[in-house]
Amino acid sequence: MASLHRPVVQLGLRANFRQFVLLVIVNAFVGALVGMERSILPVLAEEEFGLASRAAVLSFIMAFGVVKALFNYFAGKWANQLGRKHLLVIGWLFGVPVPLIIMWAPTWEWVVFANVLLGINQGLAWSTTVVMKIDLVGERQRGLAMGLNEFAGYLAVAAMAFVTGWIAVTWGLRPAPFLVGLGIALIGLVLSVGWVRDTRGHATLEAVDAPQRRLKSVFWDTTLRHPALSAVTFTGLVNNLNDALAWGLFPILLVQKGLPLEQTGLVVGVYPAVWGIGQLYTGYLSDRFCRRNMLFLGMLTQTIALVGFPWAYTTVQFVLLAGLLGWGTAMVYPVMLAAVADLTHPFDRAASIGVFRLWRDLGYAIGAILAGFLADWWTLDVAIYAVAFLTLLAAAVILWRMWCDPTDEIHQL
Repeated sequence: MASLHRPVVQLGLRANFRQFVLLVIVNAFVGALVGMERSILPVLAEEEFGLASRAAVLSFIMAFGVVKALFNYFAGKWANQLGRKHLLVIGWLFGVPVPLIIMWAPTWEWVVFANVLLGINQGLAWSTTVVMKIDLVGERQRGLAMGLNEFAGYLAVAAMAFVTGWIAVTWGLRPAPFLVGLGIALIGLVLSVGWVRDTRGHATLEAVDAPQRRLKSVFWDTTLRHPALSAVTFTGLVNNLNDALAWGLFPILLVQKGLPLEQTGLVVGVYPAVWGIGQLYTGYLSDRFCRRNMLFLGMLTQTIALVGFPWAYTTVQFVLLAGLLGWGTAMVYPVMLAAVADLTHPFDRAASIGVFRLWRDLGYAIGAILAGFLADWWTLDVAIYAVAFLTLLAAAVILWRMWCDPTDEIHQL
């Protein structure tokens, strides 16, 4: 009789609407936690801890990026073993102490340590919500699912970047902005423990008729061997490399050009806001048009926006460039995840997404190191131009190594 009360496993957005919406909300809280420090931590480093070196300021992004990348990989490996829900809850347990540590940190090293914990939180929690939504919706709505997931996460990043910037101007850099972050982490934990359900059964159901073959080596196929998978992985790395530049150096660039902190928060917030909102549309489009073309155009758009930043001087110019950069990122971010899902068997998917996200988020660390040292040795402008060149290179790799017909790519495995 107990089996009669088990929920019937079905694929599709409509069949799993309530659970899908809950996961969208949870991912918004995941994004808000990282958005908490987006507009104020570089300023905090200089004003309260007296850090003059750009590389030292960006050390928190290096720590965050490396740890998040590693735990993306582990989340992919553990998803089938431990269960999606368990990983999500564990991720939140690492996130709760982050705002507490930053608000009372006596030295910059404590802030860096908090970002290690934040990296674990983001690696486990965000990766898990990605996999769970792909599990729920099945084959035909992957782009839409990823668009909604990334929309929620990055709109929350933008909102919190703006809110904490405003709070910092009104009540100071510490502790007020981080009290909001503490509330965000606690709500995310409660929702995940109380209402989220595991989705491994949905992946098992999809595997029955899956056209994809199993990967010979999930790590090496996703990293190097398969042309399309590896092209998407490289593009993800470069995308987050230029996001590290925007996160760590744009606030400093804007202050140097005379923008007050509240206008700096506005510009920094516009970029992830357009990124987040745009994904509602771009994820949906990628289910109907060629994912390869969208990836190419998105990276090209990012290149144009980055090249424009050293030439801008007014708030309006910076807002327009930030919006263009956000739109370019929106064109690629959900599409990359949907493309990886297209190319992998349901039993390999979580692990392959983990490998993709490993390399993608190592882009944070590589970008922080590259941009920080170029800015210290030469200028901020040189750092921006170097990252723009790598972004253009990624666009060329997509054009060279991907196809528009996913069946051609599937058979390359």
